[in-house]
Amino acid sequence: MPFALYLLGLAVFAQGTSEFMLSGLGPDIARDLQVSLPAAGSLTSAFAVGMVVGAPLMAVVSRRWSRRRALLLFLVTFLVVHVVGALTASYAVLLVTRVVGALANAGFLAVALVTAVGMVDRTKTGRATSALLGGVTMACVVGVPAGAVLGQMWGWRSAFWAVALVSVPAVLAILWAVPSSGAASGTGAGGVGSAGGVGAWAELRSLREPRLLVTLVLGALVNGATFCTFTYLSPLVTSVTGLGAGWVPVVLALFGVGSFVGVTVGGRVADARPVPFLVAGGLALMAGWVVLAVTAGNPVALTVLVLVQGTLSFAVGSTLVARALYAATGAPTLAGGFATAALNVGAAAGPWCGGLVIAAGRGFRAPVWVSAALVALALVTAGAGVIVARVVARRRTAAGVSVARDGGREYV
Repeated sequence: MPFALYLLGLAVFAQGTSEFMLSGLGPDIARDLQVSLPAAGSLTSAFAVGMVVGAPLMAVVSRRWSRRRALLLFLVTFLVVHVVGALTASYAVLLVTRVVGALANAGFLAVALVTAVGMVDRTKTGRATSALLGGVTMACVVGVPAGAVLGQMWGWRSAFWAVALVSVPAVLAILWAVPSSGAASGTGAGGVGSAGGVGAWAELRSLREPRLLVTLVLGALVNGATFCTFTYLSPLVTSVTGLGAGWVPVVLALFGVGSFVGVTVGGRVADARPVPFLVAGGLALMAGWVVLAVTAGNPVALTVLVLVQGTLSFAVGSTLVARALYAATGAPTLAGGFATAALNVGAAAGPWCGGLVIAAGRGFRAPVWVSAALVALALVTAGAGVIVARVVARRRTAAGVSVARDGGREYV
């Protein structure tokens, strides 16, 4: 993999830390700003909503910018709003900074995804995706637990300051590694992101492609399941399992280790046997959430299952991202925006659903049950998608229309 991919991953690390770190800071934010825990959890949803809106929007806006200009503008904006967030005493202002930061994050990731894929041969799309998303998993392994420790020692604001500081070397890395020429959405020859003169509206119309739509829906559901539990992992550890607050960073780190393993495995599988893996991985993921909901009161079971679920969640999720990039043949420059938006639809809906069941008095196990239900819905959707695809293929064949295939592979 090109070294520049890993430099882009450094910026993704800072952004991923910001997106995920509230799972360990929610109770402190709620106390400090005098809001409810679900309200603090909605900060994660707000960030995800900004990512959903920002991914395709920022990808369109930055189509004519140079890669360096786009990535720098998005990253510097991200840095500044974290400084504002660290200084504010207002929940409303903090909420706004999360949305603006998410817009910047979405723009950065949308451009970086397509740029990363364009750096490699098309057959290595999955590996390029996993290399970039490795920054997200390292955020889970290092950034999020470190943020939780900082929050316990010096308050939640210190974690926001840390994210701003980590973003500084990422800015310098982009200045050094990313060329000033070339459109932000354009990529190397042969990659998914080769623009080929396709207009923005034509790319948006590609969302009508059933294969791409199903893949994006599956990504949203799986990521929703992940965030539904992950956002409320801190109170699950302390209130249900009965462990002390000092265990929260440890459990978050275990989830992060699992996510790193999952992205690594997913990157390999996405280029080899994606469909069998998605079926088996989806079934295992659903079963894992059910078992975690039942055994969350046992410290050993909790720690083991957090590691396992982190692995499965990110392995399945990263494979779906690669499938979306493969399927988005009609959207060479907005493919990264589509994938980013889909993942963050789930990231917004997951914490919201978890907050609903907690507010309804169902306890802190309830979000885990919701996660299991979301994965079950993803499996049903995938099955329905396969049936619809076969019916459409038969009708096209009967009408004398050849079904396009990419390298002989079929995709969910």
